[in-house]
Amino acid sequence: MRIALFATCLADALFPPAAIATVQLLERLGHEVVFPSQQTCCGQMHINTGYFKEAVAVVRNHVESFESARCDAVVAPSGSCVGSVRHQHAMVARRAGDEDLAVRAEKIAERTYELSEFLVDVLGVDDVGAYYPHRVTYHPTCHSLRMLGVGDKPLRLLRNVRGLTLVELPAAESCCGFGGTFALKNSDTSTAMLADKMTHILETGAEVCSAGDSSCLMHIGGGLSRLRSGVRTVHLAEILAGAEA
Repeated sequence: MRIALFATCLADALFPPAAIATVQLLERLGHEVVFPSQQTCCGQMHINTGYFKEAVAVVRNHVESFESARCDAVVAPSGSCVGSVRHQHAMVARRAGDEDLAVRAEKIAERTYELSEFLVDVLGVDDVGAYYPHRVTYHPTCHSLRMLGVGDKPLRLLRNVRGLTLVELPAAESCCGFGGTFALKNSDTSTAMLADKMTHILETGAEVCSAGDSSCLMHIGGGLSRLRSGVRTVHLAEILAGAEA
């Protein structure tokens, strides 16, 4: 299968290991991975803060980038960005009166997947042959859980990782408090939500907190670092790409 990597701007600028691991994993499973170099931001930041007009050009660039890839599927290590592609892009185009762009955006969205749902739902795989000898807890991010409905797919994948001890996260489905600009505009509320999330993570005794979105891991990781807790945050893709030496 020919797969286009939708790296996301956050992975590209701040957390490249998540994107690199996604490529390594998919290639290990026998697929061709291409990287459309024209891709930039998906536009979620613009759309969520009300800049619909400004988002049109970003949506158009995204559509053109992945049309040119001539791929069977588009895969991203981010439930949040995939959620934007599926639920916002066509809406933004139609709001601007561009029906042609809306239809093209829908066609791209139909073959765009978050990593765990692609592995389980499309490839039919829940054991990717990974090895990661650590005690891990998993935070299900809001967009992957509520917008995409990935359910227990990430947990199914983690349960099949050799050497990994998976520990249940109390109140797992509670938001970590990031929410993009929410953390800035409602910093007190965001900080309180993060404190609750960190408390639950520390209760597990885990060495590592994993998730499918670098944005949430950035928020949680920053908090855990300030506490000098010793708990690391690692993207799901990096764990699944791990292999025994």
